[in-house]
Amino acid sequence: MSDYQLIVIGAGPGGYVAALKAAKLGMKTAVVENRDVGGTCLNRGCIPTKTLLHTSELFREAREGEKFGVSAQGASVDFAAAHRRKAEVTEKLRSGIEGLFKQKKVDLLRGTGTILAPGQVSVEGQTYTADKILIATGSIPSRPPIPGLEHAITSDELLESQDKVYGSLVIIGGGVIGMEFASIYSALGCEVTVLEAMDRILPNMDREICQNLSMILKKRGVKIFPGAMVTSVEQREDGMRVVRYTLKEQPGEAVGEAVLCAIGRRPNTQGLFGEGFSVEMERGRILVDETFQTSVPGVYAVGDVSSKIQLAHAASAQGTACVERLAGEEPLVDVSQVPSCIYTSPEIASIGITADEAKAAGRAVKVGKYVMFSNGKTVIVDGERGFIKIVADAETGVILGAQLMCERATDMLSQLTAAVVNGLTARQLLKVMRPHPTFEEGVGEALEDLLEKLKK
Repeated sequence: MSDYQLIVIGAGPGGYVAALKAAKLGMKTAVVENRDVGGTCLNRGCIPTKTLLHTSELFREAREGEKFGVSAQGASVDFAAAHRRKAEVTEKLRSGIEGLFKQKKVDLLRGTGTILAPGQVSVEGQTYTADKILIATGSIPSRPPIPGLEHAITSDELLESQDKVYGSLVIIGGGVIGMEFASIYSALGCEVTVLEAMDRILPNMDREICQNLSMILKKRGVKIFPGAMVTSVEQREDGMRVVRYTLKEQPGEAVGEAVLCAIGRRPNTQGLFGEGFSVEMERGRILVDETFQTSVPGVYAVGDVSSKIQLAHAASAQGTACVERLAGEEPLVDVSQVPSCIYTSPEIASIGITADEAKAAGRAVKVGKYVMFSNGKTVIVDGERGFIKIVADAETGVILGAQLMCERATDMLSQLTAAVVNGLTARQLLKVMRPHPTFEEGVGEALEDLLEKLKK
């Protein structure tokens, strides 16, 4: 008889959610973790980043308070205190997860989990047996082979406690991680330079979103160089870092107190497989089927270690779906539709396809759009230029996607995700009465515009 019905390796958002679900479904479960529970998201990603973002936004609002009738002369940031607050938030949430493990009788095995064979996991020299194994070891920051990149730091290191804000920061990479830190540090008064190899920041997002965010950040003093290919990083005698790059075949350099390498993340499989054991992989990513099973029966994988989409909520949904299937139940959540959220200012959120993607696929669509300038709540908070776009099939009116860039965009996305998942139309969503004044009224306006275009 096995020690456990399920051993989960990794207590991040994919692993701990899966372990708790398995326990709820009556499975004897253990979860293995060699760092803090909560994984990257809670300890070195989503939560600490958004905690510091909240601090930076409060500071920016304080400096701009006079236009709202609030005088906050001499406002300053105690960055050490901000990091203490960040630590309090993460510790509170970590304690909550560990409390749930105890409550649901999930055993927490501390150490590195190494799969020796199907159904066998070694943790710090002790071997445990399980009917099923679920890998949820997440990802770690990528470090491409750029000369001198050892002088740069990763997002993990940037989130470590600091006494003061950098006076200047060079960010290599204009993706989600890079742009969130650009928003945080520019709001704190830091001189930020972003170097992005592609022709625009956030290259996987709707083009108008990328253009709008570039305009807003440049207005706030952020220097953005799309098309910049970094060639080296150097450290000067005075401690400053120099990033050399080429742009349109011309050499350039950016200087900062620190350099953040934000080029992406790669699957974390370090120490995961024992000698003689392996699963099928592709470029470091574990390959799984539609049930999240690897090439080895009884061994499963979810989250960043196996998914092309590296998001905490995707990992949680996959972990839950995997365990539900193991328990013989049909998963509740449709894991094929993954909402994307970026916590810049203003926020960015999207689901489904864009109009450009539909056009590339040869699919006829109509797009409803509303610019948030005349939205009451946006005017009240003096929000930046924002908009909501909703994409629908030109013939049926079924909503296929949505892109939002406005205040509280991430909080408004779920209703549009529900529409995409359930095949709802603009007319069906317009049956909902939206309260006033809210940012969410903008969704209704975009739907009204979409409905008019569908009639033509």
